[in-house]
Amino acid sequence: MIENSKLTVIGAGAVGSSVAYAALIRGSARHVALYDIDAAKTEAEVLDLAHGTLFTGASDIDGGADIGVAAGSHVVVITAGAKQKPGQTRIELAATNARIVGSLMRETLEVAPDAIFVIVTNPCDVLTMLAHEASGLPAARVFASGTVLDSSRLRWEIARRAGVAPTSVHAQIIGEHGDTEFPLWSTATIGTVPLLEWRGEDGSPLFTRELLDGIAVDVRDAAYTVIQGKGATNYAIGLSSARIVEAILRDENAVLNVSTVLSGFHGIDGVALSVPSVVGSAGARPIAGTPFDETELDRLRASARALEEVAAGLRP
Repeated sequence: MIENSKLTVIGAGAVGSSVAYAALIRGSARHVALYDIDAAKTEAEVLDLAHGTLFTGASDIDGGADIGVAAGSHVVVITAGAKQKPGQTRIELAATNARIVGSLMRETLEVAPDAIFVIVTNPCDVLTMLAHEASGLPAARVFASGTVLDSSRLRWEIARRAGVAPTSVHAQIIGEHGDTEFPLWSTATIGTVPLLEWRGEDGSPLFTRELLDGIAVDVRDAAYTVIQGKGATNYAIGLSSARIVEAILRDENAVLNVSTVLSGFHGIDGVALSVPSVVGSAGARPIAGTPFDETELDRLRASARALEEVAAGLRP
């Protein structure tokens, strides 16, 4: 575990403030800093959060509109960027946010050269690819929050139907954090029981393939539903980002579905996709032995092709 650990969250909007809030409540890092070019907004968010630190344990928070607040950070979570609008896909955000994230990476590396970067700004997979290329850092040190949250949504949906705790559901969303994401149904279980073999109280199968595919669609579109109703998703991504930070700072070697630039992963190279990965103090390492059935592998490669096309259009 890193002593005197420091987390900097870049972006004081709804998502960034929620990441900082979740990190304080969970004690994810000893020191939390918040950076945004909007000085008044950042000062207000920091003050509001600081007023509650009596109730959050030992963590403290500061911040401002000078990137120097990130100095010495062990982890930097980037949430800054143009906000996704109702009906807008994550990929449509790509051009604007690529410029923002590229600039932030260069500035932050000057004051925090040893940090691990977690990209939350959407489209996070494409932005991770471009940030990795621009920074020259190892792929393990620049990765996206990916489908950690999507997998949580999936487990929650299955758990509430089965009447079990979400922690007892072992199911993954992988691929793009977006429209081409998909579940690994071939290995999904509740406890040790495959989903299609799980039975209700009357002894009949609770899940069918059609029902599971419907759940997958609900999970894929969940963010759009939330954005339509309240303008942004923030609480759940704040919590899931804090969880990723903890895995790094505590050197947990936890298996999480973060998005790293893959190399030789089932024949995929140079594309950032979410797959089960070991996350610890050195960053994220995809698990090469992750099994797929033939359909799942086809969908993973289709997801890779879609992201390659978007990234190619954004490179100089």
